[in-house]
Amino acid sequence: MMNGTGTRSIVQAIRALLRARGMTYRDLGALIGVSEPTIKRDLGRGNFSLGRLDRICEALGVTVGELVEHGERNDQTITTLDAEQEAALVADPQLLLTAYLVLNNWRFEEILRTYAIDENALVSLLLKLDTLGLIDYRPPYRFRKRTARNFAWRREGAVHAFFVERIMPEFLHDRFADPGDAFHFLAGLLSEASRSLLKQKLDALAEEFDALARSDARLPLEGRYGCSAIVALRQWEYSEFTRLRRGGEAVPGVP
Repeated sequence: MMNGTGTRSIVQAIRALLRARGMTYRDLGALIGVSEPTIKRDLGRGNFSLGRLDRICEALGVTVGELVEHGERNDQTITTLDAEQEAALVADPQLLLTAYLVLNNWRFEEILRTYAIDENALVSLLLKLDTLGLIDYRPPYRFRKRTARNFAWRREGAVHAFFVERIMPEFLHDRFADPGDAFHFLAGLLSEASRSLLKQKLDALAEEFDALARSDARLPLEGRYGCSAIVALRQWEYSEFTRLRRGGEAVPGVP
């Protein structure tokens, strides 16, 4: 019998091939002569005989080697999306919201309980995220994000543009007056060495935010609250100030 960590990618590959071919568990069961519950149980446990694996491969039209290769390829994490994938997220507010929630470790039932999205709609959204490669979806309720620890939105991509144009102005248009809030806009003249040191500290702060979010993902939803932070540093001068310089001279390195 096959059972263990090595079967996980194979099971994911079988599920991916079923989705690609528009086949159900019932369809697969009929082709190899077992019931739908048996297929669900075997794939759920990752526990099936080599003989049954051979029959599954025959039904899907692949060899065992091709199935393993497919599973290993799908098991790889991703560090970014391409332009078309990001554009698809931004074009659908519910899809973008679901992506944000999934990447922040929300569970199926928590999304249903909190947002006005019914179960059928959520299943459809998760299938789209699976197609985009952000998650591995195991209908009806289980999914696993495929993003690497260093996953990032493209600097010139649609999601970054959406953040700058839509989210950041709304985020900054507030007094930041609650006890847990913090807002510091700092400006001064720094040497290159000091700027480099400060950048290292900001990078470390961003990593700590990410680590705390991963750790707190174990807590129930009721004990976690949506938080956002902008951590940024660049050589910059306000454009109106630049225009007041003698001769209209710009600050070196500033567009």
